[in-house]
Amino acid sequence: MPENLRAILSAFAEIEEPVVFPVHPRTRAKMTDLGLDQHLPARNLRIIGPLGYLDMLALQQEARLLLTDSGGMQKEAYWLAVPCITLRPETEWVETVAAGWNVLVGADRERILEAVSSLVTPAQRPALYGDGRAAQRIIEVIEQHD
Repeated sequence: MPENLRAILSAFAEIEEPVVFPVHPRTRAKMTDLGLDQHLPARNLRIIGPLGYLDMLALQQEARLLLTDSGGMQKEAYWLAVPCITLRPETEWVETVAAGWNVLVGADRERILEAVSSLVTPAQRPALYGDGRAAQRIIEVIEQHD
């Protein structure tokens, strides 16, 4: 929806810290069609092309927080211990919201700005998806049955 893209880009331009926005070619084309690229880049907003998976993970890992509409990035943010602001009204990863590491704001400019300025990293990050040792446990089970 054009109004959602306008609101999100408006919020990005108002955030008072650097924002890196890897833009999919279809989104970039939609921005051009709507005339939204005329007002960009804002001083804080760096629009770049799409990244490969490993480069995107590296970028995410160095972020103070992530703003995304991607379900995959929401979960990656949790694994990387980076707070997430989800630009959708719902998520399939409700456990990350319950743990306080993900905030749902939709495409509402004011809610995005409020979340960016007030989001505090929780003191605890429960092992919602395990402890990262599944491969080692599998090896141990296989070795026991040889």
